[in-house]
Amino acid sequence: MGRLLDHALYATDVVGASSVPVDGPVIFAANHISALDGPVLVGAAPRYMNVLVKKEMFTGFLGRVLQYSGQLPVNRAGDRRALQTAKAVLDAGRCVGILPEGTRGGGDVAAISSGVAWLALATGAPVVPVAVLGTRLTGERVTHIPRLRRRFAVHFGVPVPVVSEPGMTGRTRMEAATETIRAALASHVSAAVAASGMPLPRD
Repeated sequence: MGRLLDHALYATDVVGASSVPVDGPVIFAANHISALDGPVLVGAAPRYMNVLVKKEMFTGFLGRVLQYSGQLPVNRAGDRRALQTAKAVLDAGRCVGILPEGTRGGGDVAAISSGVAWLALATGAPVVPVAVLGTRLTGERVTHIPRLRRRFAVHFGVPVPVVSEPGMTGRTRMEAATETIRAALASHVSAAVAASGMPLPRD
């Protein structure tokens, strides 16, 4: 369904997919500007992933589709169980997708949740930063569905290893890992905007 969305309903440019490790656990961390970001990310990725999706989406027909396709419901207020499920996916050598900004916004990655850092530290999985662009433009609401055949861009970055220095406390280690991932993703999104000519929404 993601590939249909990307390449039949819309026109998605995919850049950097060859940088994604071909095996082993991978965490895909993407910016978040639109309701379409998750499906567009899944359709563009060279490997299948289980995406952490807010639990409110698991209702009706869409909820059944999400559940059937293996997506993971998460309580954005804090959900240890969802993180443990995602950890099990990574421990099995598979891939997890996460939109660590937590909610749809400007997509500039000014702040992220620490869940992605916890997963990276707990599993040793590299984090692949992903820029998703074009799914929302300035002036469009975060719930807006773009017209068909609009051009999107999905840029995969170089995997970021997340390691902690010896002697760090648990809190310091988590804060450092979170900032490492945030800075890498923010830098990657900025570079993708410049390379694609597709700006982030300014509202």
